[in-house]
Amino acid sequence: MKAIYATGLLLLVTSLWLSSASAEGAGVEGPKVLLSGVTAEYTLSNLGHSPVTVFVNGKAVGQSQDGEFTLSHTTASQALLIEAQQAGEVLLTHEVVVIPGWVSLLPPVIAIVLAFLLRAVVPALFMGLLTGAWAANGLTASGAVKGIFDTMTIYILDAMIDPGHAAIILFSLLIGGMVGIISKNGGMLGIVNAVIPIARTPKRGQAVIAALGLSIFFDDYANTMIVGNATRPVSDRLKISREKLAYLVDSTAAPVTTIAIITTWIGFQVGLIDDAISDIDALTAPAYSLFLHSIGFSFYPFLAICLVFLVVLTGRDFGPMLRAEQRARTSGEVLKPRENTTTTGNMQEFEEKAGVPCRAINGVLPILALVAGVIGGMLISGEGDSLQDIVGSADAYVVLIWASLLSCIVAIGLTLGQRLLNLEEVVEAWTAGAKFMISGMILLVMAWAIADVTQDLQTAPYLISILGDTISPYLLPALVFLLAACSAFASGSSWGVMAILMPLVIPLCWAVLEVNGIADQEHMYILYACIACVLTGAVWADHCSPISDTTVLTCLATGCDLMDHVTTQIPYALLGGLTALCVCVLPVSYGAPWWLMLIIGVLVVAVGHQWLSKPVEPT
Repeated sequence: MKAIYATGLLLLVTSLWLSSASAEGAGVEGPKVLLSGVTAEYTLSNLGHSPVTVFVNGKAVGQSQDGEFTLSHTTASQALLIEAQQAGEVLLTHEVVVIPGWVSLLPPVIAIVLAFLLRAVVPALFMGLLTGAWAANGLTASGAVKGIFDTMTIYILDAMIDPGHAAIILFSLLIGGMVGIISKNGGMLGIVNAVIPIARTPKRGQAVIAALGLSIFFDDYANTMIVGNATRPVSDRLKISREKLAYLVDSTAAPVTTIAIITTWIGFQVGLIDDAISDIDALTAPAYSLFLHSIGFSFYPFLAICLVFLVVLTGRDFGPMLRAEQRARTSGEVLKPRENTTTTGNMQEFEEKAGVPCRAINGVLPILALVAGVIGGMLISGEGDSLQDIVGSADAYVVLIWASLLSCIVAIGLTLGQRLLNLEEVVEAWTAGAKFMISGMILLVMAWAIADVTQDLQTAPYLISILGDTISPYLLPALVFLLAACSAFASGSSWGVMAILMPLVIPLCWAVLEVNGIADQEHMYILYACIACVLTGAVWADHCSPISDTTVLTCLATGCDLMDHVTTQIPYALLGGLTALCVCVLPVSYGAPWWLMLIIGVLVVAVGHQWLSKPVEPT
């Protein structure tokens, strides 16, 4: 028996040693596939201290230094075969297949087109994901089979276990549970009864929603979940369509967070700028200073917010939104009739328990605890000398979980303390609220998976390669805006696009300025505009894309159908986005004052809205 234990122990130690040795062996990091005509970079690591010769398709291309070798490769059609040899011995072999560049656009295009055609988002996302997984495996017959399983075992699984994604899922479930409790204990109806005297009309109700959206400016996720969940019952009582509620929430979330100077986005955005300017010796301005200067050139967020209040104050809408609002006013159906059969349409579980007193304080305090938790959490987890540094360095995901858990604790304490519900009823109410979020969580995970597959297929670098970099410096900001918009629309991730484009756009912009002999203080506005266009172009596309995570979260919080939200919001986003691009970005790139073009842009949006829109209610 001892011999068996000894043998088992020896095998265990040997397996651990082998796994450690393999982990320390030579490896290759880089894209899973190569796109024809697109340059890709591969890093060979752990090659040992002695020089190792690296071969590409049988041709020596260089030797390693300090155990590493970086390879940049552009191919037309031939597969890439990387080999590392030392004294005739092959240490590493790595083969990468090549696919046509346009294939990288197929996953998002298929997902978006099918979503509009079928009005069934999950099948559309899954078909786009299947196509992407097949392309990532080389567009072969065996790759198609492997791609089917990769959709679950790689892309969807990775999207779920990513710490940031898991934090958002947990945050959303906690928020949903809190809403379930304050709905069942009468707190939500108490808020409705308290607000109705103030917001007696749909116009006043929309003004309250928009004002709340502006007030919670520090995080777009927190903004969306707090405002959407808190105002949904009031919106329904006032016969405001869910489509309009979703638009008001979505358009006062990311646009506000993008231009506010104390938000959870600051650390991310300034960090990207700082990394991008680190190798530009002539550019000595601090990253935060560059960001602050870029705010004046962030035209789309300002125009989007302006359009929200134009819509609210005039009581006029256009396009599908007009029809949605007229339906809600005349029939009282805040959702399309078909939505009542979906999982998100069953609101009976959210009705207050019969006989409980409907006190607004029971709904307000948990929501205030959520807001205070986010603010306090950022101050606790952040570091730095200034408020901007502290908020910018805070771990937003952890803070959101802290705040949502605190709101649940407050809701449970108030409910049990007043004996409004017993413990079992509290658990059932929390579960009902969390269950309300499940269908949206599925969409969110699928959207994240699509973003991952587009990263594997290098969709954004392909778009950059086909647009090219030989462009007039005065057209560069407009080009960057379009590039960010196309990339974000295709990937569904504004942050992902910012992370990809910022390190490319800033050096490119500076190089173009230097080539044209205008890399001076007088023309720094072009750099500011390019930085702003990366940030705002991505946010603009986020408002139009059905695979955007913020779009999905908005629908979760407001209970609006995803495609109904997208189709009703796109006309408004297009009005603001095209005005920002044509009326503001282009003239400013040629030297027009940004403040003047912003004023003109606001006037153009106002005139355009007046010309396109009609009163929702007859006057």
